[in-house]
Amino acid sequence: LLQLVESGGGSVQPGGSLRLSCVASGSYDRNCMGWIRHSPGKEHEGVAAIYGRGGSTYYADSVKGRFTISQDNAGNTVYLQMNNVKPEDAATYYCAASRACRIPMVIADFGYWGKGTQVTVSS
Repeated sequence: LLQLVESGGGSVQPGGSLRLSCVASGSYDRNCMGWIRHSPGKEHEGVAAIYGRGGSTYYADSVKGRFTISQDNAGNTVYLQMNNVKPEDAATYYCAASRACRIPMVIADFGYWGKGTQVTVSS
């Protein structure tokens, strides 16, 4: 059983930076990891994904150039570096894993999700 635990959420000012972390534990052949966000009244949005061990990455247009997804060498921890944060980035961010997933990122491909970490943006 795969467990995903996110951390690093909190409050950030517009234009600031935040780094989210996700630690994966358990036996599961996860070939891609991603970050999905959700805020009240909006649909879930696939923000970023990383395929394989340091392979290809995907970013939603809304975060391209500002967010960076990465993972450690062991592939057990995935990060989301958030720079130049905007008010519309406020959401609960979920780490998710999949055995196989498509490019562009398709949320339905991700069968395992963490419980989420909240990001608020306020000045």
